Amino acid sequence: MNDLIVRRTPSTELPALSALHPLRTLRELLTWDPFQEMAPMLPVDVQKVIPPFEVREMKDRFVFQADLPGVEVKDIEILLTGNRLTIIGTRLDKVEKGEEGEYYARERFYGRFTRSFTLPEGADLNAVQAHLASGVLTIVFPKVPAVQPKKIPVTVEKVAKV
Repeated sequence: MNDLIVRRTPSTELPALSALHPLRTLRELLTWDPFQEMAPMLPVDVQKVIPPFEVREMKDRFVFQADLPGVEVKDIEILLTGNRLTIIGTRLDKVEKGEEGEYYARERFYGRFTRSFTLPEGADLNAVQAHLASGVLTIVFPKVPAVQPKKIPVTVEKVAKV
């Protein structure tokens, strides 16, 4: 097995555009992540453990989802301080005792992570729910009823004929 070759398949890329093409500039602006520029300042181990999150606003709730494969519920802590949501967790490297072997590829990352988010106005902090299913952590904050959009009917005034 010493001749094992590990290949990575490059992600699907959009077709190349000339350097001055306006769509290329727009694509670069839309994919720009200002926090990624700070990543080189973080230790390499910290960069690798930070889980990806999706944050969505829906009509009646705010939904936070994170991919946490291999993280157990007992290793996750969710804190709410004022309007600040903090998720702390640990992905442990489970090595079987007495098991020996040589790694030919080791691309999974282990360690402790912390993510914090400032919650928007209108999130009902008292009705928050969180659950972990199939390695995906979902945290749902319903919106306060007063903040939810309310449809206002429009009436037509009839004009009397003379």
